[in-house]
Amino acid sequence: MTTTLPRRLGAGLLERASTHPGNVALTLGRRDYTYEEFTVTARSWAAALVESTGGRPRRIGVFAARSATSYLGVAAVLFAGAAFVPLNRKFPPGRTRTMVERADVDAVVVDAASAPQLPEILPYLASRPVLVLPETLRADVPGLDGHRVLDAADLAVFAPPAELPEPAPDDPAYLLFTSGSTGVPKGVPVTHGNVRAFLDANQDRYRLTADDRLTQTFDQTFDLSVFDLFMAWENGARVCAMDPIELLAPFTYLERNGITLWFSVPSVAAVLRRRGVLRPGTMPTLRWSLFCGEALPRATAEAWQAAAPHSVVENLYGPTELTIACTAYRWNPATSPAECVRDNVPIGTPYPGLDAIVMDENDDEVADGEAGELCVAGAQTTPGYWRAPELTAQRYVERDGRTYYRTGDLVRHVNGQYVCLGRNDQQVKIGGHRVELGEIEAAARRAGALEAVALLWPDAGTIALVAVGVDDPRALSDACERELPTYMVPKVIHAIEEMPVNLNGKVDRAALPRVLADHAGAPR
Repeated sequence: MTTTLPRRLGAGLLERASTHPGNVALTLGRRDYTYEEFTVTARSWAAALVESTGGRPRRIGVFAARSATSYLGVAAVLFAGAAFVPLNRKFPPGRTRTMVERADVDAVVVDAASAPQLPEILPYLASRPVLVLPETLRADVPGLDGHRVLDAADLAVFAPPAELPEPAPDDPAYLLFTSGSTGVPKGVPVTHGNVRAFLDANQDRYRLTADDRLTQTFDQTFDLSVFDLFMAWENGARVCAMDPIELLAPFTYLERNGITLWFSVPSVAAVLRRRGVLRPGTMPTLRWSLFCGEALPRATAEAWQAAAPHSVVENLYGPTELTIACTAYRWNPATSPAECVRDNVPIGTPYPGLDAIVMDENDDEVADGEAGELCVAGAQTTPGYWRAPELTAQRYVERDGRTYYRTGDLVRHVNGQYVCLGRNDQQVKIGGHRVELGEIEAAARRAGALEAVALLWPDAGTIALVAVGVDDPRALSDACERELPTYMVPKVIHAIEEMPVNLNGKVDRAALPRVLADHAGAPR
């Protein structure tokens, strides 16, 4: 077994299997997998992937979720020298098919729960990727004709190889597909060098040890899951994969598993706060509490800090194109409330080695304190969109010899910290006035709403507000009138019990027009 791969993603997993073989790498339900057991299995699967694809594969889909196969599959793909492509059975089969085709995968690793979707995907593919079924036998899955299949029995004959293919720093470690404005998923290849820069910056910040235990709250099609897995595995710590139902009341789970690092989208914490279960002192084992993926409201940060009194709360920010997260802000109960803007926690400062600038619509850098689009360059900046040069040219810009990614997020640099003002596509015009929807949402939260989302509905001239935790919409409207100009006051306010969320746990803004239409009795 080789342990001389210091820069590849997965190198730490190999090293910890050598230095801490008996440590638990993964807790899945009530089942623990030690580093030795985990890596022996993953390396054996890697040997099968290399042999079945006729040499080092390029990209391999992992069509699995919250199962042993989903985690072992990722490690096996990396050990085979390939990039993993996360796929999700919660997605419509047509979307999964598009991702498989665009990624041009050599193989797909499939768990038992995802295998029933294969007949809806495979017949429509132009290629014939190898199918790896660690949890099932080929006879139990219909529609596999024309594909080479390795099932559980086949995998059992492979042994861990003495040497593993070694990727270069510029080779993709994973290919993640995100929503595209055209309706077609856009691929973001993230290189080994990108991820190594991210992991190094975070280890300098958090100093994780083999005693740490990390949550895994995200689906693996959400790149924040890479933090959980590899920050743990690089440092001999344990990943504890939570079932989504456990997020509704995580306190027993956290205590039973001795969780020291929590990581989720803020919406998870907001739901707990809204339900009144985020009580002081309920999460005593936590020493780090990290949030990313959407704005972190001040009140949510305050409530979480009280519930996890021994924990440092941080707000992370970053799009997939900048490798998981690129800025961080450390919450200070004494000073941070005054630093919040629009009642949201700042996104902080860039990671070491990253350069951030704020540009206006003419690509000119704005003065400190002025609003503009955040653009970031550095080792975490991914090389561009997968086989989409025109889209890459739109979002990646050369400046002073460096390549900056245009985030599409409006920010302001205030007192040494970046504060996020919302998306540049969430600025709308009402009666000739420029309106930031985030400003309306902040006013609603200050007036008592636990969550609030403003949008144009039913036409471009009307602002609607969907709010959670509001008993009297009329009183909320009156409060907005006292704080906002008349043209910014929502004309429609709809109170609901819970915000719709997408598969990543973020508020699903695209679903809100349907919520409003149903509320108004209008047809969809």
